[in-house]
Amino acid sequence: MSAALRILSPGLSTTIQDFGRHGFQRLGVSVSGALDIVSLRAANLLAGNAANAGALEAVYTGPTIVVEADDVRLGFAGADAPIEILADAQAEAGEIIAPMRSVRARRGQVIRIGSFKAGATLYIAVEGGFAIDAVLGSVSTDSRGRLGGWHGRPLIAGDVLPLSRMTASERAEFQIGGLDLAAPRRFRAVLGPQSDHFYDAEIESFFGSDYVVSAGSNRMGMRLDGKPVRHRRGFNIVSDAIAPGAIQVPGSGQPIVLLADRQTTGGYPKIATVISADLPALGRVPIGSTISFAAVTVEEAAAARHELLERCEAIERAMTPIAPAASVDARLLECNLISGVHDAAA
Repeated sequence: MSAALRILSPGLSTTIQDFGRHGFQRLGVSVSGALDIVSLRAANLLAGNAANAGALEAVYTGPTIVVEADDVRLGFAGADAPIEILADAQAEAGEIIAPMRSVRARRGQVIRIGSFKAGATLYIAVEGGFAIDAVLGSVSTDSRGRLGGWHGRPLIAGDVLPLSRMTASERAEFQIGGLDLAAPRRFRAVLGPQSDHFYDAEIESFFGSDYVVSAGSNRMGMRLDGKPVRHRRGFNIVSDAIAPGAIQVPGSGQPIVLLADRQTTGGYPKIATVISADLPALGRVPIGSTISFAAVTVEEAAAARHELLERCEAIERAMTPIAPAASVDARLLECNLISGVHDAAA
């Protein structure tokens, strides 16, 4: 019998993601990978994995999963979501736990994750990871290219994801405190690469305006609704490479921030590019949120990247063990309610 997680309900969109498929954009292969690499790292560290191991990325609502292994250790990080551990598939209610911790679940138990209260993405890592083959060095799901992950697509009910471990290691469970996952009100961006396609007044207006995250957003791009940005030199250019966080402005004038599943090239001018240090936070922003942008220099972007890497390195140091709940017998003994024993038979 193989160890696995069986998907009873997939949630809105749940895929397997790691840090992405790098080095193949020249061949037209998207990078993909986690929208929020900070939360992915945290979930993996809680589970006892390398930071870049493949994990489940759930968007807006989580999956319902049954354990088909002796036991598993799961790490949860990201959105504020109700996570419920049920005794079996017939149980109506179970133990509620918060994200930013690990938990051990045994065979037959069900992990049910509901709609997120805050944030757009939640990561669910399993100790040892999934026993699936990497494609071009990554297990990330590229849904548009039908590549990687589990059959190159989001999970569906009935999927059985093979695990690398039948049993969890013997160790304490951990939690992470003090990790700030709140998204900033303003996201930093550097100008260009086609800022010369826009009037100076339009660039100033873009950085001074608020935008609402549209319902048309997905892992490929975050569509924004707000004051249209007028083009100076038309909205068609010779297609060129797309960097993560590039802000395209198509003919409608409504900006699109290109994210993990972005295409490798594009033919719309890009007014600015969100800096890499702010992309994980952008991946947490739900539809309907209001955001804006602040212009920074390349030097400021590099300094911010360094600060992000330092915060990522500090995550493991922020992990603390969770004290196990005391049993009823142990509490009775601690209270000294029993002073002796008499053998009635004697």
